[in-house]
Amino acid sequence: MATPAQWVAGARPRTLPAALAPVLVGTGAAAALDGFRPVPALLALLVALALQVAVNYANDYSDGRRGTDADRVGPMRLVGSGAAPARQVLVAALLAFGVAGVAGLVLAALSSWWLLAVGAVCIAAAWTYTGGPLPYGYRALGEVFVFVFFGLVAVAGTTFAQTGRVEGLALAAAVPVGLLSVALLVVNNLRDIAGDAVVGKRTLAVLLGDRATRLTYVGLFAVAFGVVVAIGVVRPEALLALLAVPLAVRPSWIVLAGGRGPALIAALQATGLLTLVTGVLLAAGLALSG
Repeated sequence: MATPAQWVAGARPRTLPAALAPVLVGTGAAAALDGFRPVPALLALLVALALQVAVNYANDYSDGRRGTDADRVGPMRLVGSGAAPARQVLVAALLAFGVAGVAGLVLAALSSWWLLAVGAVCIAAAWTYTGGPLPYGYRALGEVFVFVFFGLVAVAGTTFAQTGRVEGLALAAAVPVGLLSVALLVVNNLRDIAGDAVVGKRTLAVLLGDRATRLTYVGLFAVAFGVVVAIGVVRPEALLALLAVPLAVRPSWIVLAGGRGPALIAALQATGLLTLVTGVLLAAGLALSG
């Protein structure tokens, strides 16, 4: 029987900044366009956080069933470690999906029924990352889907829920957020290259190899903040997000210096903090530009 602390760990709270940051930035873009609405913003946040927890439990369930998590260096997995039966973890994932679905239904009723279709696609993508007969996370497509759903869809969708329009500013602001979310996945998969290769999980890190994955990780930071500079040409207040750049130094050093195991867990945590702080600052800068 898993303890409450183990269930919290299984929800992988260090990944939650990837859900929080895009909603903040999308809300900042809405404010910049004079369309800020607090209730849809809060509902979008609840949907994002619930989906993140759901996908974490769903991954725990699917990877545990496949034996992928039998020997891992990173944070514990409930099924792989034997702390909780697979059925219980599946129920936890379904409950989190249910919370996201109910909040999404209310959000659609307040904003646009088109959001129901978006939500259905998000839930399907969350489940099939490691679940189903053809999990795309095992086929080096995880980074693409993370960029699309934690970047473009989450940011532009949050803005749309408040303004009723797909805005170019939101799409531009989604790029750095999406890239930093991809960096979270890249450093996570970098840590697991050896184990994933053994069980046939062909992540992008497995295909690229150790050195190229490390360079890709740092390159994502460079491009993300380069896009912030580009946004700042039109909206100078967005340059406030550059204050987060020093937070990229430590994880970049760990990764480029060849850190492994526990060191990469520290880099993952630092990347989460960087993502969150960048999201807060970019959201604030966008809102101030309105």
